[in-house]
Amino acid sequence: MLSIEDFVDRNSRMLLRSAWLLTGNWTSAEDLVQTALLQSWLHWDAIRSDAPEFYVRRVLMNTFLNGQRRRWTRESPVAVLPDRAAVDELAATELRHVIWSALSGLPARQRAVVVLRYFNDLSETQTARVLDCSVGTVKSQTSRALDKLRLVPELQSLLEEVGHE
Repeated sequence: MLSIEDFVDRNSRMLLRSAWLLTGNWTSAEDLVQTALLQSWLHWDAIRSDAPEFYVRRVLMNTFLNGQRRRWTRESPVAVLPDRAAVDELAATELRHVIWSALSGLPARQRAVVVLRYFNDLSETQTARVLDCSVGTVKSQTSRALDKLRLVPELQSLLEEVGHE
């Protein structure tokens, strides 16, 4: 029997080409194909033995047509974009870069501990359970990681800006 993975391997180019011809742009075409494949996957056991190509194409077309009928519920292009605080976006991008640069300098185990403890807000016990190690290991890895992070100048500058030492 045909698996959904095999079906996608064999037919995704054809589906994408069809969707592009329907929508006129690749982004919308990819979204349309993804939606059709998701709907088909939900019923794959029922359709795989019959004619899956027919069924998926039908879902693709129905999804497209339903989207055309309900145009008002979809995104619509505008001539002028609304004002946005570009400085905030730039600051957020810089913040992500500083954080990633600092974390990428840590060994994998220390990085995992920092992410679990401070970004996922897990306790030492929960972190130990996730990493399958002792609480003492979590504590020592956290201590070493924080010592290294304190030496990152960009991160130190960032902390000074928000009033932390």
